[in-house]
Amino acid sequence: MLLEQITKANDIKKINPEQYGELAQEIREFLIQSISVTGGHLGSNLGAVELTMALHLFLNFPDDKIVWDVGHQSYTHKLLTGRREGFTSLRKFGGMSGFPKRKESDCDAFDTGHSSTSISAGLGLVKARDIAGANHTVVSVIGDGSMTGGMAYEALNNASNLETNFIIVLNDNNMSISENVGGISQYLNSIRTADKYLEIKDDIYYSLHGKSKRSDKFVEGIRKAKSSLKQLVVPGMYYEDMGIKYLGPVDGHDVKKMVHMFREARKIKGAVLVHVQTQKGRGFEPAVKHPARFHGAEPFDTETGLPKNKRTKANYTDVFSTIMCKMGARNEKVVAITAAMPDGTGLKRFGNMYPDRFFDVGIAEEHAVTFAAGLAAGGLRPVVAIYSSFLQRAYDQMIHDVCLQNLPVVFAIDRAGIVGSDGETHQGIFDLSYLSSIPNMHIMAPKNKWELSDMMKFAVAFDGPIAIRYPRGLAYDGLKDFREPVALGKAEWIYEEEDILLLAVGSMIPTAEKVRDKLKEMGYSCSLVNARFVKPIDEELIREAANSHKLIVTLEENVLCGGFGEKVLGFATENNLPVKVLPIGIPDAYVEHGNVDLLKEEIGIDSDSIWKKVVTCYVSSLTGTAGDNANE
Repeated sequence: MLLEQITKANDIKKINPEQYGELAQEIREFLIQSISVTGGHLGSNLGAVELTMALHLFLNFPDDKIVWDVGHQSYTHKLLTGRREGFTSLRKFGGMSGFPKRKESDCDAFDTGHSSTSISAGLGLVKARDIAGANHTVVSVIGDGSMTGGMAYEALNNASNLETNFIIVLNDNNMSISENVGGISQYLNSIRTADKYLEIKDDIYYSLHGKSKRSDKFVEGIRKAKSSLKQLVVPGMYYEDMGIKYLGPVDGHDVKKMVHMFREARKIKGAVLVHVQTQKGRGFEPAVKHPARFHGAEPFDTETGLPKNKRTKANYTDVFSTIMCKMGARNEKVVAITAAMPDGTGLKRFGNMYPDRFFDVGIAEEHAVTFAAGLAAGGLRPVVAIYSSFLQRAYDQMIHDVCLQNLPVVFAIDRAGIVGSDGETHQGIFDLSYLSSIPNMHIMAPKNKWELSDMMKFAVAFDGPIAIRYPRGLAYDGLKDFREPVALGKAEWIYEEEDILLLAVGSMIPTAEKVRDKLKEMGYSCSLVNARFVKPIDEELIREAANSHKLIVTLEENVLCGGFGEKVLGFATENNLPVKVLPIGIPDAYVEHGNVDLLKEEIGIDSDSIWKKVVTCYVSSLTGTAGDNANE
């Protein structure tokens, strides 16, 4: 087995070139078998096998650097740097990350997880190299999907001024290039990167440039003529016009051709983009046919590609999808926007039913939010559906373009709270904090699937910016009989007793129920309130509760800093309320990858950890001792 011969970085160079195809097949078989057990990003990795092999044959690790945009496609890179054994614990707590991690290997040059960052990071590594007087190679690998993000073009704009080598690999698994330009393009590439060509070009330029006004005009004339010719035959003139040399397209499944192209690219003194065409999901037919399903796959059957664990209940995304379709039928002003995630956010059905009112803007969250502001200013009711960790990229647009004008934009925030296996870059644990800091913003969180439906209806009718945050996973179907009409800034009593009040936000309601059951079992009197609104908080209920309870415990699946608990504690302190407040949430730290229940236990927001903290704090409130911070 060839793959067994690769135990550390650069071992691939010992493989016979005639066996590259066999190695690629072994890698694909390993990835399919491994990810079918652990889950993970399959389609993108299957498509980038030969590309990664070519880069590893071309580069020397860890001296040379690769920045993988997003990092979904880094599994083969991990295999080729000796991390094969780590795949048994892929995306598990304490195991190997599904993304590049500098702390995991010195062959991982930069941590990634969000889109369109690789060119900026790569440019930084190039400048750091040049300032240090080093000469290693830096490569940024970016997918065509990530090129829809504006940050990529900001970086290209700056990279165009480079006078030293920087290679950008465009991994294109979607864009079509006319076949009739392929041969001419390859021919021109070989000429333009030949040593003699580069030497002659530099000699002519430096000989003529600055000699006289006439010679300057001559140089400019040559450039214009060359540019006009290239417009006809070179497919990458968009990049050329930005000042980025373009090479390609090249077959992304031909290792030898790519290695040759990368070597040619390294000769160029400046930024050069190598256009590589690949097939997403290559080697596994279910992934080729269903790329969205195998973007982030759950454990699956390798014969059929079907999930091993069939879901019988709806998740929150399903509920959101259904209510959006119903609201679309009832209100022609309802429009929906997503940033390259129609399947993930549940808006695909809405888009199929109302194509003229559905907008997928690509991986461009900033544009999505300001575009929604324009739609709202034009009299429509836009619903922007974006994952929590991705929405934070559009913080300025929410402040400046939506909330400053108090426009009626609805933010449907999926994957809020702990999401699990994707780790630090994807945990949705900051949205309550960053949204709460914005004037005119209103924030809700549903306790179950019925309340999500009620809140969506309330939000679409609301005359101002409003956000609804809901978690990944199955929609809670408990507390069905508790369904008071949604009213602005009003919480909902679930169980009303005395002494201890559990004031829970959205996804923490099921946990709060377990905590209450345990406290009741221990003989404590305990109330439960569904907060519903994080902004504005229900000040009237807190005043009322302070007169009948000795301890208010806030529970949220968000960082404590700037979160719901701080608001309640601040209100109680400012108004000298006769009650102790115990905020329980996520500590000031990034949460790693792993099983959601295990992560909650690790950071202390599972039911067992909480009831113990509550009892300790309640006893201290009676004795007057310290201990009112859940995370001390």
